[in-house]
Amino acid sequence: MLRKRKFTGGALRQTRKGKRPNRRVFNHPNPLVSIIIPAMNERATLPGVLREAGKVHPCSETIVVANGSTDGTPAIAWKWGARVITADEPLGHDVGRRVGAEAAKGQILLFIDADMIIPAAELRPFVKGVLGGVDVALNDYSGPTRGRELHPVVVAKHSLNALLGRSDLKGASLTAVPHAMSRSVIEAIGYEALEVPPLALVAALLRGYKVRAVHSVQVGRINPVKYRGRQEDPLVSLIVGDHLAAVHRLILERGSRGGYTDLGRQREKVR
Repeated sequence: MLRKRKFTGGALRQTRKGKRPNRRVFNHPNPLVSIIIPAMNERATLPGVLREAGKVHPCSETIVVANGSTDGTPAIAWKWGARVITADEPLGHDVGRRVGAEAAKGQILLFIDADMIIPAAELRPFVKGVLGGVDVALNDYSGPTRGRELHPVVVAKHSLNALLGRSDLKGASLTAVPHAMSRSVIEAIGYEALEVPPLALVAALLRGYKVRAVHSVQVGRINPVKYRGRQEDPLVSLIVGDHLAAVHRLILERGSRGGYTDLGRQREKVR
């Protein structure tokens, strides 16, 4: 199982020196939108990802969190004009989101991944959703739901949303990119919550923030297989565990039944 690792600040550095050889991404000095891109050894796809990120909004900044990369990813991000935060060692899955968010200046934070080139036209609806009053704009992607045996992550997403009373979200989740969040909701739930995306979703909903699935990007078709040949994808147990942590948070807040009543059961009579 891949484990998250808390970051204390000593291993990160921002690249701020030298002339950029091929500046293609413009970082606005006072951005409205911060585009956060965690990247670990993604030199093959990163240029395409940055090209599309640079076209999302005229008042934006692009932040690449180079998470323990050894293939020159930070140098590529720098040449393209991105703000670059480098960690010499892997921080752990999703920790890059928190690091990027803490460094961001914008009021709208758009999260994407460095291994999927998504056209800017497919990214803008998430920014537009937050501009229109949504606090958390999710990807309306539920994963494959047909067949006799469903993927454990798909089941976890649908189950959590049902328990939250948000079956309308189906399998939409902060686990999937792209998604956007307002700075106000992130500050309310705490930056650390971004390290466990389902927990961040529960925290936002418990505080009454507006969560909507605003646009569909079929990331299942473009997300590369990283663990081909293994019997078990280590990310599966990590993501399912994140959802269990979110359920635990919900129980702590709403009681043992997650806020649902026991209806007509009289349990005390069978003790």
